[in-house]
Amino acid sequence: MTVAELPEYIVECPEGYKISLNKPITIDSANVQVLTMREPTVQDMLAAEMQAKGQSEANQEIAMFANLCSVAPDNIKGATLKDYRRIQEAFKLFTA
Repeated sequence: MTVAELPEYIVECPEGYKISLNKPITIDSANVQVLTMREPTVQDMLAAEMQAKGQSEANQEIAMFANLCSVAPDNIKGATLKDYRRIQEAFKLFTA
């Protein structure tokens, strides 16, 4: 997917991608409408594996996304499924 093909809710930025959420999530008592996801490293992948050791692949993915977006895993878990799919879509752009 090229930048021209990005959906309107994902915008490339110097830090990585900005993801506009359909429904805000609450972080530290503030409603957050946009998450910024930085490009992952191999170390991020290893850290997510260790953090979610013995848990499901979904929990490992949530740990990875939370780290890349600089939020707590519970913040990602509080997103709607539609917004979670947007986060997954942004992540896939780094691995394409």
